[in-house]
Amino acid sequence: MATTTHVFAVEGMHCGSCALLIDDTLEDLPGVHSTQTTVKQGRSTVELDPSQSSPEDVIAAIEELGYRAAPVS
Repeated sequence: MATTTHVFAVEGMHCGSCALLIDDTLEDLPGVHSTQTTVKQGRSTVELDPSQSSPEDVIAAIEELGYRAAPVS
């Protein structure tokens, strides 16, 4: 089970509860092993198994919560 780490810029977070909501949601995606979202940096770092979920799945999950997300190059 190979994992890859992806970093996403997240806009629209206002507090720690926003980051926790994102982390809780992403941890429910298949293949997501860990997440760390910080309001101060406006970033979400996600370790996932690409055979189960893609970076696009992560972005879709964040955007369903009402935030804007994009991969960080």
